[in-house]
Formats: sequence, structure tokens, C-alpha cells
Amino acid sequence: MTWLITGGAGYIGAHVVRAMTAAGETAVVYDDLSTGVAERVPAGVPLVVGSVLDGDRLARAFAEHAVTGVVHLAGKKRVGESVERPLHYYRENVEGLRALLDAMVTADVTRLVFSSSASVYGMPDVDMVTEETPCLPMNPYGETKLAGEWLVRAAGRAHGLTTASLRYFNVAGAAAPDLADTGVFNLVPMVFEKLTDGAAPRIFGADYATPDGTCVRDYIHVVDLAEAHVATARKLAAAPRGTDLTLNIGRGEGVSVREMTDLINEVTGYSTPAEVTERRPGDPARVVAAADRIAAELGWSAKHDVRDMIASAWAGWLREHPDAAPRPVV
Repeated sequence: MTWLITGGAGYIGAHVVRAMTAAGETAVVYDDLSTGVAERVPAGVPLVVGSVLDGDRLARAFAEHAVTGVVHLAGKKRVGESVERPLHYYRENVEGLRALLDAMVTADVTRLVFSSSASVYGMPDVDMVTEETPCLPMNPYGETKLAGEWLVRAAGRAHGLTTASLRYFNVAGAAAPDLADTGVFNLVPMVFEKLTDGAAPRIFGADYATPDGTCVRDYIHVVDLAEAHVATARKLAAAPRGTDLTLNIGRGEGVSVREMTDLINEVTGYSTPAEVTERRPGDPARVVAAADRIAAELGWSAKHDVRDMIASAWAGWLREHPDAAPRPVV
């Protein structure tokens, strides 16, 4: 099969492309380069520059590269920005997906792996989040991901598509320093930034009903996430038309924010205690994936631990911020 990977020049997308090609799959990257980086695309992998809103460009890409399946990662992903620009997010994430599905149906491209998110769950009041946990997203970003799942499922039923929606939990780490996440929107790079600036990392609230009072999350290494995409693509390639999967991608293990900040200090060589501030509105106390279904469906499980995620992400951070390493005390 030939897989068109939308957003394949982005942080997660570039890892998926490399995992797919390493596994012997044929990949084509489709990216508008609004946040993606062309240099992340491996040599020998075609790069088509275009928006998923451009149906004609998609049609040409499908025809020119004999595409038989799509891994759809393109989209807008910043929760705070989605609150400020909901119309933009619905256009990019929902209308973009609709245009992609329309182009797929017209070209008879019948297999789709859709990048969803654990944000569809909102604030689940459960110990472990299963795929049956009610979806109550709390921001426009999560809403667009849930609407995307509905759209994928409806199009699959109507047109015989074979589909999977993958609900990512908290992604971190890098396969190599040049593939590291350059944004500062998640906990690990946010702590790196504070340490680099000589400031204390911040913990938003320490009075939650958790063992140490701080929020607990499930972190997944981006390399494991990419391997999950390979396993999903191969599952869909062999599945009968009309198959539809919804799968959590996580480790099934919770790590508190305080544990993360302490471990980041240890791995980076810093010793800057975190500063506790007020809670952020809408932060659930605990969100940890039940990963039983993906193990049963794909035989997949995460291999990397949190220390691996931090160490590989730090190597990428140092590549972009060479002065970030702590200076020895003399």
C-alpha cells in the first residue's frame, strides 16, 4: 500500500513517516508547512505541499502517487488557541477532514487512520479511561476531534471505508534530536523552558485527590505512538471494508506533575524545585488510559518509559538551546 500522511512534516507526523518507511511501507507526505518542517521529511519520501482544504490538490496527490490509504495527522492542536479561535479550529479540523474524506471517496481510497485525542473525554471521573468512557470535551479543540470521529464513522458506514480513530494521550520524547518537538505547549518543554530561563517550573494546583495532590496524566513516547500507527495501518490493510476501530494510545500508567518535574530536574541535571500556583480551570485530577483494547486488537504495547521520553526530549531541546545545560558550580 501507499499511505498519504497528512501533516507528515510535523512533530508527530515525521515520526510516523519514519516508522512507516522503516517497516517497509510506502509513504507520501502531504503538508501545508504552516507548522511542519520540510527538512523532517526523509530523503526519498515525496513531499506534496498543500492544504487538506484543497480538494483538487488532494485529488492530484492521490492520482500521481497511487495512494491507497491515508494517515490523517494534519490539523490545529493548541487548546488555548482553540478557545480564542473556534471558527478557525472548526474550519481546519472538521471542514479539512470533510474535504479529505470527500477526496478519498471520489478517488476510491478506502482506508483511513485518524489522529484523535484524549481531549474528547474532557474531565472523566474514572480511575482508568476506556474507549467506552463518555466523551464530554471541554474546549473547541476536543470538540473538533470528537466531531472528526463522528464524521469518520459516518463516512465509513456510507461509503464502505475502513477506518481507525486513535485517541492519543500525552505525547513526549523524540526518536532523534532533529525530530524533537519545538513547541512549548506541553508539560515537558514548558519545564525545560523554565529551567533554561533560571525560573522555577510551575505546578498548577497541589490539592487534588491524588497521592501527592498534583494532577496525574498518562505519557506516551512519540516513538511508541508512531509504532502504533504502523500497527493500525497494517491492521486496516488486512481488514474487510467497513471495519471501524477506536483505540486509546497510552501506557496505562499515571505519573503526577510533581513526579514529572522532579524527574525532569534529575535527568537534565538541574535542581530547581517546582513552584505551586493556583489550579487552572478545567484540569481534571487524573486522566490515565486503559490500553487493553489496543493490545488485543493490534498486539501493541508501549516500550519506552517516562525517563526515556524526558532524556530524548532534552537532547532535542539542547540542540535548539545549546546554552540550556546547567553550569557546574565552582
